[in-house]
Amino acid sequence: MKIQDLLKTAITRLEPFSDNPQLDAQVLMAHIINKPRVWVMAHSEYAIRKEKQDQLENALIRMEAGEPLPYVLGKWEFFGLEFDITKDVLIPRPETEMLIEKAIAWLKDHPEKRNITDIGTGSGVIAVTLAMHIPDAHILATDISPAALQIAKYNAEKFSVQHQIDFVECDLLPRSNSQHSTFNLICSNPPYIPTRTLQELPIFGHEPTLALDGGADGLEIYRRLYEMTPEWLAPHGMMLLETEAVLGVQALSLAYDSFSDVTIHLHQDLAGHDRLLEISFKDL
Repeated sequence: MKIQDLLKTAITRLEPFSDNPQLDAQVLMAHIINKPRVWVMAHSEYAIRKEKQDQLENALIRMEAGEPLPYVLGKWEFFGLEFDITKDVLIPRPETEMLIEKAIAWLKDHPEKRNITDIGTGSGVIAVTLAMHIPDAHILATDISPAALQIAKYNAEKFSVQHQIDFVECDLLPRSNSQHSTFNLICSNPPYIPTRTLQELPIFGHEPTLALDGGADGLEIYRRLYEMTPEWLAPHGMMLLETEAVLGVQALSLAYDSFSDVTIHLHQDLAGHDRLLEISFKDL
């Protein structure tokens, strides 16, 4: 069969659950035949071997069963880098790129501050991207999921930044700061969707609940992070925390209740939704 015929069928099958079935079909086809998407679009008359047709059919069956396209591909782009992903990690989203932008800008303005932690690293997109852009940074990347840490380690090696990142399996941060280590910058894209809300979303059951469920009110991890901060954050440090769109003000208010002598900014994403909490500390 020709590419144009296969794409037409794929688009029809993807329409019920895809926001952009044409794009998804093109991306899927490009992945299967190992060609750029623009090549696929320019060679619609090209005949595809039966083996590749079978691979496309299997991929469509997986997507019709609810599996997101990035998991089918096994990779996804974030901040201009292509990360490997599995069902054990959250799919990287463009909203998190705001955190990266703020972190890079702050680190470049403070060249003496290079100790960073990425809490709940998942696929490692935050830790690896920061390491790529700040070559002298030293990063502690943590996750409670050993399977997620394996993916993060693989991505660090893929981009040759593994020497900058220490990976630790733990719940948020190690239980005690026995070595009195402190971080200039604490970053996290924590689970922040309220449990009941999550159970009503299409992503429930298709992405790891551990990386999404923020407890009854979505703020459980923020409370724990704020409680741990005095032990782990260096004086004049900063925290960057992604937030759920409708909980940004509550996360901000909780920060004001938890800390004194701080400057807090709640940043909106391109859609105008509360997305990133920036907390700058004068002292601790």
